[in-house]
Amino acid sequence: MRGTLSELEAVVTVAGRGGFRAAARELGISSSALSQQVASLEARLGIRLFNRTTRSVTLSSAGEQFVAEVTPALAAIRNAVDLADEHRSEPSGTLRINTALGAARMILTPLVLEYLRRHPQMNIEMLTEGALVDINAKGFDAGVRILEAVPPDMVAIPIGRMIRPAIVGSPSYFEDRDKPRVPADLNAHRCIRARMASGSIYRWEFSKRGEAFAVDVPGPLILDESDLMLRAARDGAGLAYLHEWQVAEDVATGRLVQVLDDWTPSYPGLCLYYPGRRHLPAKLRAFVDLIHEVNRREDG
Repeated sequence: MRGTLSELEAVVTVAGRGGFRAAARELGISSSALSQQVASLEARLGIRLFNRTTRSVTLSSAGEQFVAEVTPALAAIRNAVDLADEHRSEPSGTLRINTALGAARMILTPLVLEYLRRHPQMNIEMLTEGALVDINAKGFDAGVRILEAVPPDMVAIPIGRMIRPAIVGSPSYFEDRDKPRVPADLNAHRCIRARMASGSIYRWEFSKRGEAFAVDVPGPLILDESDLMLRAARDGAGLAYLHEWQVAEDVATGRLVQVLDDWTPSYPGLCLYYPGRRHLPAKLRAFVDLIHEVNRREDG
């Protein structure tokens, strides 16, 4: 055999991650060890799989063909391992989940930590990023996003109940301002605006009596992270459009005041999603089972 399985995994991972450093982190080895694996395979094959410069790593033409042929074979091997794993009484290994930061906070305690408590032979690696990624190509077992962001070719498992937005401001902010009664009143307010991963500014969504619309609210502060928006709202910088679960304690204690609550609609919440497979790996199946259990507990 001209390449060990680890060397083949190394090449495919470097190609998928677009560089040695990111691939090394994913594989849990040093960059130098990863580079040595790739170089060793290239030497035995007698071809260069990657074009390397100080700024980039790209597949050569031979490398593109090699990766295209090897990737399905590696997927078949992983599937065979998953099938063998079905016979284990206790899942083991690492479950890799891609999600957004806010979603990670929501599932950390009820799902991730509980999963690790129940399955001591398992590890979970949860990576957060705003942009939606191809979980297959990036080597993730599953992703967690709101339903509308889940790719249509994925199996989606709802997590928990509907999510409801909340518009909040601090008591000090309202000292010299009237509270908005309808969304149009926001034009006279300072709003903390959100920059999306796509680069666009989020338009605040409203709905009442069957009418749904979005408003491009005004405001001098633009942020791309919900915790920063929450802190800014607490400090009186303006109104923030956040999730109800994020601000529930602040509203209950009076640190924040919620407005326009009869205009903010609920929408489908988070989903775990993964590629459709005939056989679900034991480690992922155990996570899905936990989600169903938590959902039944909440519904009951």
